[in-house]
Amino acid sequence: MFATFFRLDEDFAEFYEAIERCDAVRWVAKAEAGRLLRGPTVFEDLVKTLCTTNCSWALTRIMTTNLVDELGERTKTGQKAFPTAAAMAEADETFYREKVRAGYRAPYFVELAERVTSGELDPEGWLASDLSTPELKKAIKNVKGIGDYAADNLLKLLGRYDCLALDSWVRGGFYKKHNAGRKCSDKKIEKHYKNFGEWRGLAIWCDMTEDWFFGEGRRNGT
Repeated sequence: MFATFFRLDEDFAEFYEAIERCDAVRWVAKAEAGRLLRGPTVFEDLVKTLCTTNCSWALTRIMTTNLVDELGERTKTGQKAFPTAAAMAEADETFYREKVRAGYRAPYFVELAERVTSGELDPEGWLASDLSTPELKKAIKNVKGIGDYAADNLLKLLGRYDCLALDSWVRGGFYKKHNAGRKCSDKKIEKHYKNFGEWRGLAIWCDMTEDWFFGEGRRNGT
């Protein structure tokens, strides 16, 4: 289970080799960073990702907390686990609107849970999928409520780092760090990370979260 959470089974040697060629993010290889925390199941990460779309982080936390409190099974320690697809499929749209505060996502939660429970959709199979990243992204976007940004983020949790997953926070961080605080086109951002190839999505994430490792004002491990 810990290997799943912390990505201990993933080989980042190629990533660190690519990252060491760039002074701005060389610290990543030195810190052996880049292992994104994920949930015990792809289904959980998929639901949580849906909770991040078009809303504040505070509302995301409210929705996920409500899902656990209302539908999660109580563990031996007294805490509740994230709900299963079967548990979520038993609730209706009104429940998700009123109890979870899911808003427009309410019918999406219902449909997603029903598709997974019936076996029509198998998110866990995405981890070992032979599909190319564009094909897998298309499959993920077949889930209602999941667009480009959400799919790109989920792909990272599946070990696919081809996509940048640009949102307002990432764009803002890039403007501040690499463009003197001025807005620029997504094409310029894409060009900046182009040389990282299949690792560009992980490279931009590490670049934008450097302060999480070293604190404001401390760069490149100095």
